[in-house]
Amino acid sequence: MAKLISKTYGEALFETALDVKNVDGLFAEAEAVREILSDNPKLLKLFNHPNIIKEEKLEVMESVFKGRVSAEMTGFLKVVIEKGRQNELDAILSYFIGEVKEYKKIGIAFVTSAAPLSDEQKEQIEQKLLETTKYEAFEMNFRVDESLIGGLVIRIGDRVVDSSVKSRLYELKKELMKIQLG
Repeated sequence: MAKLISKTYGEALFETALDVKNVDGLFAEAEAVREILSDNPKLLKLFNHPNIIKEEKLEVMESVFKGRVSAEMTGFLKVVIEKGRQNELDAILSYFIGEVKEYKKIGIAFVTSAAPLSDEQKEQIEQKLLETTKYEAFEMNFRVDESLIGGLVIRIGDRVVDSSVKSRLYELKKELMKIQLG
């Protein structure tokens, strides 16, 4: 349900950004709003508090954001609060940011390796991804997981390419288990 809410509202904000031809502006504002809410957990707590009426939440939202973000973003935040979806605000804004990145052909890649990669290796991986995908740029996220033994695991969206030794050993084990001795 929460995923449906974030998708519905996130797409609505994306359509608004396209309609008013302000994709970059609303993208920057969405990131700023997420950062403000992340840096001020008491503000999010206030928005989600069941004993505070919507009118007071709307007043606080306007005092914090009005004049600092566009009328479109303020209006959007107002709708989210009026509909009682403020507890999903981070997920909604995350979905919107993802939609904008997809629209601008910016991929987000998560690369896990068994050992730290050199800058040259990281650059080679990014270049290979640019050549083999529809994306024109990538946000690269690298991490190390020694349990992979060797190789890489690359995740872009729901697609995963697993060339790790760990997964190959697992597949080999499955195949060996199928063989009947006798």
